[in-house]
Amino acid sequence: METFTIGEDKVPRLFVGLWQLSSPAWGSAPRSKIMAEFQKYVDAGFTAFDMADHYGDAELLFGRFKSSYTGSKTIFCSTKYCVFESTPQTEQALREAISRRLSNIKSDKIDLLQYHWHDYGDPQYIPALRIMQADPRVSNLGLCNFDTKRMKEAIDAGINFATNQVQRPTSFSVAASCPRNGSVNPLLKLSAKGMTPSLRKYLEMITIWGGWPLFQTLLNTLSAIAAKHSVSITTVAVRWVLDFPYVGAVLVGARMGVSEHIEANLAVYGWSLDDEDQGKIEEILKMSRRDDVFTDMGDCGSEYR
Repeated sequence: METFTIGEDKVPRLFVGLWQLSSPAWGSAPRSKIMAEFQKYVDAGFTAFDMADHYGDAELLFGRFKSSYTGSKTIFCSTKYCVFESTPQTEQALREAISRRLSNIKSDKIDLLQYHWHDYGDPQYIPALRIMQADPRVSNLGLCNFDTKRMKEAIDAGINFATNQVQRPTSFSVAASCPRNGSVNPLLKLSAKGMTPSLRKYLEMITIWGGWPLFQTLLNTLSAIAAKHSVSITTVAVRWVLDFPYVGAVLVGARMGVSEHIEANLAVYGWSLDDEDQGKIEEILKMSRRDDVFTDMGDCGSEYR
């Protein structure tokens, strides 16, 4: 099991992402099956779970499981406070938001609280980060979908954040900034099965990136690499992200109680793509418009604003 550290916690480099609990479109299962699935992940060594205030009942289900867990492994909770519209970020409002997270997860501490802010034109996010950083109930503070400019702004303001969760691993400016800061570990979000219910959104991204034919060429290349290493295409994609030196962990979505990919996730560990593999992938990427994507969309998170 590959690990890295967030603050004083040693955590696996694969987090179990619970965003698919936000909608029945991802599938649904009875609570008993979901609890059993939590147990299976923990037994396999996947002890870090990522959730958010708007992921349906994710926090509540996690809290129910963790409060009933009697094993010896330390379970790590990564959750979020996401602000999608202009609301006053007062100390009282922020403390109440933290209290709601704690009530849901049935804990007196949040291992990692990540903050998403909707509008950079409203500068409340820096004072808000200061307030959350000072709250003793937050063990580690993280950012969510912060671009390079605002990430550096937070650093310059003295915000001691541990992570920045982003959608795209090759965000050039974000990537270049992380090694210099040292303490920042990007967390990358991937879907366990590629394009699932968010078809329209990701098809648009593929079109901007290089189009469907080039995407099929990339998939064929990944398929050949997967066959070479006797793993799945998804496993190759996750390994490719983990091999970036500035990446702390990858978040792999889980449809708890609906489908299971524990063995496939374990197959990510213990190997790396060789130079030939990396060269073949890079050859396809050079034919894409990846630079234009980041120039047009911004280096991180603009698609959520």
